[in-house]
Amino acid sequence: MHCRSMLTLALLGAAAVAQAQAQAQAQAQPRDSLTIGISQYPSTFHPNFDAMAAKSYVLGFTRRPVTAYGPDWQLGCMTCETLPSLENGGAVRETTPEGKPGLRVTWRLREDARWGDGTRVTTADLRFAYDAGREATTGLGPAEFFRSAYEMIVEDARSFTLRFDKVTFDFASLGDFQPLPTHVDRARWEADPRAYRNRTAYDTETANPALWSGPYRITAVQPGAGVTLERNAAWRGAAPAFRRIQIRTVENTAAMEAQLLAGQLDMIAGELGLPVEQAAALERRSGQRFRIEYKPGLIYEHLDLRLDTPMLADRRVRQAMLLAIDRAQIVARLFEGRQVVARTGVNPLDPMHDPAAPDWPFDAARAGALLDAAGWRPGPDGIRRNAAGERLSFEFMTTAGNRARESVQQVMAAMWKQAGIEARIRNEPPRVLFGETLSRRRFTGAALFAWISAPENVPRSTLHSQEIPTEARNWSGQNYGGYRNPAMDALLEALPQELDRDKRRLLWSRFQTLFAEDLPELPLWFRADAHIWPRWLEGVRPTGHLNPTSLWVEEWRVR
Repeated sequence: MHCRSMLTLALLGAAAVAQAQAQAQAQAQPRDSLTIGISQYPSTFHPNFDAMAAKSYVLGFTRRPVTAYGPDWQLGCMTCETLPSLENGGAVRETTPEGKPGLRVTWRLREDARWGDGTRVTTADLRFAYDAGREATTGLGPAEFFRSAYEMIVEDARSFTLRFDKVTFDFASLGDFQPLPTHVDRARWEADPRAYRNRTAYDTETANPALWSGPYRITAVQPGAGVTLERNAAWRGAAPAFRRIQIRTVENTAAMEAQLLAGQLDMIAGELGLPVEQAAALERRSGQRFRIEYKPGLIYEHLDLRLDTPMLADRRVRQAMLLAIDRAQIVARLFEGRQVVARTGVNPLDPMHDPAAPDWPFDAARAGALLDAAGWRPGPDGIRRNAAGERLSFEFMTTAGNRARESVQQVMAAMWKQAGIEARIRNEPPRVLFGETLSRRRFTGAALFAWISAPENVPRSTLHSQEIPTEARNWSGQNYGGYRNPAMDALLEALPQELDRDKRRLLWSRFQTLFAEDLPELPLWFRADAHIWPRWLEGVRPTGHLNPTSLWVEEWRVR
């Protein structure tokens, strides 16, 4: 071998050793930042406006609710000391002023709860949330909670009592009734409750530390692009591992995967990340580079339908629409069989699921017969028309950039076309679809998206006629389709008030039968989420329900 060649090899070897040493040193350096990819950007950061998974995920790092369901699906305290119960005296039966069975329930806040400016979280913050929620023009959700909790009694700075006009099985859960910083936002609300939605400091002063009570606080926002979080100096709980967390919005899932592979993202949130089939393909290509966990959960992909539209108001048309799409084939081909076809909105993982509920498996002939009976006959171009010559055609929307949903749209539109139904696809960015189009009922046909629920969640907010968003109520409520059925209303009111589990199961069966027959929305499947982490990150516990993994960020650790 020539000396020059030997020298070259020596230099290359030295360079390789130096590179390996540099990589080892870099890996040995403590990691103090984490970059997370999500597919949506919140339409607001206020806890009580606009139901959106992106907001819930961000707020999981930065706020602490009073109660929450944990990764074990059990209800527990986060900002309270003890869950109230009839056994421990925290809840007491009573009679309401109207003579109805009622309940008096007391919670006590933790002493160490603090806003980011060091101010204590007290019952005054819950009083503000209660007053704002009781004023209908504010538009806070959940509206039924504020109707039922007809009186709030502040015992002291840490203890408060709510009096409910009904006895419910889930009374210990406060859900979305959370403290709002009265020293920051109350004056804004009092100035004009209806305008508060657009004036809240959560959107006008998002980096104000006084808004945040979790392990992290928001220090910067890049509208539509991302959020920067830093440790909350006032946090009294277990110290979180990272000095800074960057949450980046990448609405196109192919671009999100590319950024992960390029090292621009450390992880992708399962709640708002890659569809399972895309994650599975990534896993096959990347080997052991990432840890990927597929978590089935209470995540319900469905179609909301604008039921004020005459063609969609006909139950036979809705039934035909469901019969005309082969959901089992879609799940098998697009999702590698990892999703579970839904009969109703009650997941088989939920203990109240009824496997005997009516089903609508793919049946093109039956779909055609129903459409014939409803007065929709095939036209010269194959699209059905009624006696007035109107086409069976509607607008079909979903979240733009979500590759899985856009693929589903194309397949479903083709299947409907075979049945003589025309779906005109028009998509919007998630923050527009959820923040404006759905919440203000501006869609005209069908919208494909997911509801994420808690265990044994009674879907009053999405199906009760009193939950249809209106301008008078400042668009609170989530019954975007405008579904009205007195029988369903009665079931949704009876279910929470039945404390006997076996009797409640019978009500749940009746609910699922009525849902499957009436189809207020079209059930598609229950989603499994793909959580993608770097191998060096530990302690992330996917929940599979309404409360996101980020609520337990203080447990995340670097290996």
